This record gives sequence, structure tokens and C-alpha cells, in this order.
Amino acid sequence: MNLRHLHYFRVLAKREHYTQAAEELSIAQPSLSHAISELEKELGTFLFEKQGRNIRLTKYGRFFLDYVNSGLEQLEIGEKKLKQILSPTEGQIDVAFIYTLGANFVPNLLKAFTSKKDYEKFSFNLHQSTTKNILTLLKDQKTDLAFCSYVENEPDIEFIPIVQEELVLVVSNDHALADFDTINLKDTQNYPFIFFSKSSGIRPFIEKMFKKIDIHPNIICEVEEDHAMAGLVSINYGIAIMPKLKALQHYNVKVISIAEPLVQRFIYIASLKNHYLSPATQSFRNFTINYCNDFYLKYSKLI
Repeated sequence: MNLRHLHYFRVLAKREHYTQAAEELSIAQPSLSHAISELEKELGTFLFEKQGRNIRLTKYGRFFLDYVNSGLEQLEIGEKKLKQILSPTEGQIDVAFIYTLGANFVPNLLKAFTSKKDYEKFSFNLHQSTTKNILTLLKDQKTDLAFCSYVENEPDIEFIPIVQEELVLVVSNDHALADFDTINLKDTQNYPFIFFSKSSGIRPFIEKMFKKIDIHPNIICEVEEDHAMAGLVSINYGIAIMPKLKALQHYNVKVISIAEPLVQRFIYIASLKNHYLSPATQSFRNFTINYCNDFYLKYSKLI
């Protein structure tokens, strides 16, 4: 069904006069008559009937007009909202991020971004989950950018490292290891561990740490979210390796630096390769990369 013909139909239904409707539409009257005739053929009914020099809607035309008005109004609303989303000055940005970034990194980044005059009218649609779920959102185009761990064998996704994340051993203040400020990971092999779930992007990284020193940790519990992990550690349910978060100072835990093995872990900004990004999203992506590069800050300082 021709969208232009529906627009013509709506104007003609309002004017109830071919000449006046044609003038409003800035088209020739024969063109309007032909368009309405084609629409009537497609629908299999007459939409108008003559009334003196004017015309009026048939009962079928009145029935159809309600749906045309509703449909065109929704399209107009959609067009307006789409233009707002794609606006270079007030567009919407869809971002997904892992749980550990929710308390400080993302809020601080958004604050720095929106404090710029050119970006102050931008809005954000935020999602929070594990790396695995976030990358699914990215590939399904339900989000445009992701802050997450690096994942191998993802050829359609571009990963750019933006900040370094320090991993630490966390134990309860009542734990036998709480007297240490620095530790070799080999010294933890006799203690039960709380691990991040397999859907977490940090899980393979931590597993490689243990593989590097040829230790198989005793995993008694798996969680998705860092605060749940810190809570379990605080009651001495087990020990854990996790990012060094400022929030840990609010838990009954001791944060211990890991001397061996020495590792470097980064947080990445991820996006689909060869995928269109709106002007607003592209601006935010560029700002994030430059913001992190300019300050050369470690993750612990950014959050």
C-alpha cells in the first residue's frame, strides 16, 4: 500500500473537495483523483461518494480513515523520535556495561561527557550484565557500545582497551590470610574460593592465572555480581579474586595485592565492526577513548 496515497486520502477526507485538497497537497487534481482511484481498487471498495459539488466519505471510508489517521500519526511520532535519537546534539546512546563498572566508572564517565556543552542534551539507555550477555546484546543490535572484558573468537566485534583493572585477593578480616598485604597465589591453594560465573568475562582470565601456577582452585560457589561476592567473602564463606573496587572498603574484608603471577587485565570498549553508529554514539565512543587515553589512569583510579 502506497504511503503517499494514504496521506492524500487523509487530506481529501478532511477537505471533502478535490480542488482544495489538491491545492493543499501541491499536486494536480488528476494526480489526486488517480491516487484515490488506485487506493480504492486496492481496497476493493469506494471511499468517497459525490455530494453536490463536493464529496463525502462512504461508511467504508470513515471506517478506514480511523486506521489511516492512527497509522500515519504513529509513523510521524516514530519519524520525530528517530530524528531525535540520530541528532548530533541531543541523540540517545545505548550502552551496556559489566557489573563492576556500575558504581563509579560509568557514572563518572557520563558526568564528564555530559558536562561538555556540546553533549549536555544527550540521553542514555543503559544495560548492566555479564560480558557474555552484553556481547549478545551487541550482536543483536540492542545496544551500540559495550564496556566489558575481551573475548576471543569474536571476529565481528572490535575491542579497544581503555583502562587497566587491578585484580586482588579478597578475604574476610577474620581469615587466616588477613595478616598479609601481598600474597603469592600459590599460598591460597588450601582455601575454598568464590568464583565469578562462567558467563562473566573475567572468569577465563582468573582461570588462566591459576593455570599459570598449575593450581586447581577449590570452587565452592559462583556468582555474577561483585557485591554478592564481597558479601560472601565478608562472612568468611570463602576467598575470592576480584577487581579492586572502592566499594570493598565498606565490607568486612581485607584486600591483598597479588605478587605472583603478575598479570595485566584491561576493560575494553566494544562495538560491532562495519556497523553504523549514530552521531551521538560516535561522539561518546571517541570521547571515552580520548578521556581514558589522556589521563592514563588505572581502573582503580577511574572508579
